[in-house]
Amino acid sequence: MNPAALDAVAAGLAPRLGDRVARGASIGPLTTYRLGGPAGILVRAAGPEDLVAVAEARAAAPEVPLVTIGRGSNLVVSDAGFPGIVVVLEGTFEAVAVGESSVCAGGAVPLPVLARRAAAAGRTGLEFYVGIPGSVGGAVRMNAGGHGRQTADVLVSAVVADLGGTGVPTARDLSALDLTYRHSNLRPDEVVTGADFTVAADDVAACEARLAEIVRWRREHQPGGANAGSVFRNPEGDSAGRIIEAAGLKGLRVGGAVVSDKHANFIQAEPGATAADVAALLRTVRARVADATGVVLTPELHWLGPGGWDAAGPA
Repeated sequence: MNPAALDAVAAGLAPRLGDRVARGASIGPLTTYRLGGPAGILVRAAGPEDLVAVAEARAAAPEVPLVTIGRGSNLVVSDAGFPGIVVVLEGTFEAVAVGESSVCAGGAVPLPVLARRAAAAGRTGLEFYVGIPGSVGGAVRMNAGGHGRQTADVLVSAVVADLGGTGVPTARDLSALDLTYRHSNLRPDEVVTGADFTVAADDVAACEARLAEIVRWRREHQPGGANAGSVFRNPEGDSAGRIIEAAGLKGLRVGGAVVSDKHANFIQAEPGATAADVAALLRTVRARVADATGVVLTPELHWLGPGGWDAAGPA
């Protein structure tokens, strides 16, 4: 990436966003792995007008890549960082409004917060989100799900800002998002700024009991620590975790990255681990499973920056 292009974008943003624009800021701490290098430009957008500013500044250098990071819960950042624009939502994008039959939430709202706010108001339907460490924006983008439900089951519409266009947020119905298993049709430079979810009235105690049961199940079956949840998508009719465990790969290690002994579809990052360790271990697991079973696992994690599990040679 041409540093002059990044400088031009940063110069265009600084008068409008002030200290919410930074060159070379670390982005690893914005992810659940807490690994990786810096962003070319880090933008903390506090309201829709900030996204318009990003779109207008980027128009002068459209070759600069852009990505939005929510909770960073399915993301591995390259040790070299990401030589483009990283947008993080905050401010007005963290609001939640609970209605009679719907909940409106900003794109930056953590999914467990959304689940608990709805339950506390006696609204059911979103309890499954309590065990997903992502954001509303990430849930829409990836059709996040768990415990038998997915975002497509509860989403009514989303508000999306196209940072490759005007940056003005506009509403899109569920049908316009093409939500399938861990997929939507949103481009990297499209940002989910908010969403409306359908809910139903229920007893508060019943809602909170369902939350507690999901939290209990997660703690019993899934590891804590530095990880990004499920590493691979489940093949049709099977479980990636079961396949990896059957291949004898629990505890397999590359550097500071290790396949969890508690759940084989989790890769833990221990102190001193690098993003390259995670990528190399993912490649190794995928290759050994393919050799043993013929099944080629598809990563559910996303890689940001140079290298990664599909790069030739070391990540």
